[in-house]
Amino acid sequence: MIDVSILLQIVWTGLAASTYAILFSVAFSLVLKVVKIWNFAQAGLMAVAFYGMYAAHNWLHWPLWSSVLFGLAVTISASQFMDIYGLQVLRARKSPSLTFFIFTLVVSEFLAYLLAMIFGTEPLSLTQSIMSPVEIVHGIVISHWDMKALAITAVLLLLLSIFIGRTRQGQFMAAVADNAELSKLYGISVKQAYFMTFLITAILITAGMYLFGTRASMIPSTPLEMMLFAVISTLLGGMGRIYGAAWAAVALSLIQSLSIIVIPSQWQGVILYVFLFVTILFFPQGVKFKKFKLWARG
Repeated sequence: MIDVSILLQIVWTGLAASTYAILFSVAFSLVLKVVKIWNFAQAGLMAVAFYGMYAAHNWLHWPLWSSVLFGLAVTISASQFMDIYGLQVLRARKSPSLTFFIFTLVVSEFLAYLLAMIFGTEPLSLTQSIMSPVEIVHGIVISHWDMKALAITAVLLLLLSIFIGRTRQGQFMAAVADNAELSKLYGISVKQAYFMTFLITAILITAGMYLFGTRASMIPSTPLEMMLFAVISTLLGGMGRIYGAAWAAVALSLIQSLSIIVIPSQWQGVILYVFLFVTILFFPQGVKFKKFKLWARG
């Protein structure tokens, strides 16, 4: 018989750990929705964001807040460089979708190897200590990191929802996502919409890597493994459903955390592959939750 307090602790920890997974999944789903590509280069951009922050904070000894801004600037630059000198060239050539997939995957692998040459392959974290002060509330251990992660994630998702639904640029992005060619006829700049998409995803990626880097350590290939989670969440939430991917990321994180009750921790990674196979075979259009229909369409 499992103690209720232990079960609640596992759920809370899984919920807190889902925060950066949510940000990565939303970023991946947003690019798929607007730009219409499976952006596996996101793994490379995740590594760029982390190591940009790490270099500024640990090599240049900048304050952490300014290191995060530096990491964001580097990530934005890298994503825009990839779009202008890579994706736009492929679009101009009317390359098939497989070419975009291969290109983004190559970019990700290249960045992983390049960063490994510069920073080495030893596990690194943004701060010297990944321990965070804790509070005990009704028997549940709640760290300051947990509260910070949940707050940052909630604020970013709220701002994204407001931007897409209530701003001119956000509505242009939505129009391009629905029909890029028709949007051109109405004078909407597709390139500008793509620029805003990659700008937003850079913010989400940097925030996610900040949360991850202050909680755990990583090596250059870690983001490639973390991308699997984002891909599964996107498939499970429904391709192009931004907030569907967010809900799926929460569900996957909780299931993975609760699985410790029945299987050893070293086998938890297998759960993601099981979900990948099940989703592809039985839920190719994602799981539709009627209660969250409006969010799922996001």
